[in-house]
Amino acid sequence: MKVIDKIREATAANDNRAVFSFEFFPPKTEDGVDNLFERMERMVAHNPTFCDITWGAGGSTADLTLEIANRMQNMVCVETMMHLTCTNMPVEKIDHALVTIKSNGIQNVLALRGDPPHGQDKFVQVEGGFACALDLVKHMRSKYGDYFGITVAGYPEGHPDVIQDGGVAPTEAYENDLAYLKRKVDAGADLIVTQLFYDTDIFLKFVNDCRQIGITCPIVPGIMPINNYKGFIRMTGFCKTKIPPEIMAALEPIKDNEEAVRAYGIHLGTEMCKKIMASGIRTLHLYTLNMEKSALAILMNLGLIEESKISRPLPWRRPANVFRVKENVRPIFWANRPKSYISRTVGWDQYPHGRWGDSRNASYGALSDYQFLRPRSRDKKLHEEWAVPLKNVEDIYEKFMKFCLGKLRTSPWTELDGLQPETKIITEQLGNINLKGFLTINSQPAVNGAKSDSPSVGWGGPGGYVYQKAYLEFFCSPEKLNALVDKCKTFPSLTYMAVNKEGTWKSNVNNTDVNAVTWGVFPAKEIIQPTVVDPQSFMVWKDEAFEIWSRGWAKLYPEDDPSRKLLDEVQSKYYLVSLVDNDYVQGDLFGVFKDI
Repeated sequence: MKVIDKIREATAANDNRAVFSFEFFPPKTEDGVDNLFERMERMVAHNPTFCDITWGAGGSTADLTLEIANRMQNMVCVETMMHLTCTNMPVEKIDHALVTIKSNGIQNVLALRGDPPHGQDKFVQVEGGFACALDLVKHMRSKYGDYFGITVAGYPEGHPDVIQDGGVAPTEAYENDLAYLKRKVDAGADLIVTQLFYDTDIFLKFVNDCRQIGITCPIVPGIMPINNYKGFIRMTGFCKTKIPPEIMAALEPIKDNEEAVRAYGIHLGTEMCKKIMASGIRTLHLYTLNMEKSALAILMNLGLIEESKISRPLPWRRPANVFRVKENVRPIFWANRPKSYISRTVGWDQYPHGRWGDSRNASYGALSDYQFLRPRSRDKKLHEEWAVPLKNVEDIYEKFMKFCLGKLRTSPWTELDGLQPETKIITEQLGNINLKGFLTINSQPAVNGAKSDSPSVGWGGPGGYVYQKAYLEFFCSPEKLNALVDKCKTFPSLTYMAVNKEGTWKSNVNNTDVNAVTWGVFPAKEIIQPTVVDPQSFMVWKDEAFEIWSRGWAKLYPEDDPSRKLLDEVQSKYYLVSLVDNDYVQGDLFGVFKDI
């Protein structure tokens, strides 16, 4: 979706709600990229309108920016705006970048002239390239029509190229800058995001000046929290930003105390935003410098986010990809591995909307190394928690039990960090059945009409009610499966599917039966059923689930390690079982495990 449409949608609600967004830049190392995505996941949970990723000076990070933008849009699942500059970019490279992000479902670009390449003082137009952002905007509109939402930069103090040594742009240069900004908007830009500033009055005057010359599109203030003194001085010097004397007076006595500087930066950022919002502007863009604490603290101070109230439009986070914008149904099996699910469903002609049956015959992508990649920090933690000597299957039981009780943060079968809030409702029961040899990798408690803003099971926004059937997914031995199947005969509300690595199938449902296990009822909407149990998808998922025994866990050990041999034996003999209690009012899913 275009960012301009999201902003207009929020503004049209007329509830004085402010929206916010974050900017990130490409880190220089692989570890830095991993850390950025972990931080981004936490920040995106607060539902920013969009996030943008910068394009390095002179196109120095072009490939990495394209890769990060794709992951942001399709794996982190946040509306992504990619910066694109003219520096060192002939038109062929610009079109390559635009075609790439379009194919990845990204619709938003921040069009910039760009800074000079490293080691150069002035921007030089490359042969076959563009001289300025205006040329880039015109090219995008002429070649790609209305597909892209185009944002351009605004400079409240004037472009740094025209700011003189005294820190002020001459009046004529400032007015020329405004006129040039209007030309960018008239050429097809639909949004303006400003350069950083610390004098709020200058920003408000800039907005008024823009309106006076006929610029009517939203103007989003760029707010850069002060995180440390040296970085602040370096950045404001590079951008030639005016620093009000009262800010320097406040910083001077504490400049060597990083914690005090950060606290002041949060206070200053909060007060700046309050003044901006009091003027009627309801959009904020935070330059994070890839750090989360200050940006989130400012938003919390403004009452725009609450740590304890992170809302979910669906039980899972939908990609911002334009091709998946209507997707609202998924099999439950990938609940803890959403990135794997997205990667295996890339390129579907249609994504399920309303009912899973709409896309029942869609083919899943084959398993690849990608599904088993982990960020280095998570891989290290997994080694610490799971690569321990295993003497017998009871040691395996204990590992699963400890994860379900929250004593371990990682599991080979999840991409997520620790237990999900709803899992904590049934941790004790999960711990008990894991010690019996029913090794759970996915679960949800029964819910009968909980409010949709419930912090543990809610989703879909306020005013609704959510429901779900109790669900368990686990590995167990053939002997335990046989005992469970016998017990299920006395629990008529239970349906099960079981399959081993070789594909031997046991079930009391037809292989075409699709079971909705989560649904919600909301004002003025049809019933939404976002997760289902689908036998055909279960057969696809089972290959991945069994493969994790070897590629996710056993490979943590040396090849001739006895622990690895034990895990291989479990993988080859055990069944994967999906168990649903269809009585979400009075059912007792865990009752079937008693006396087994």
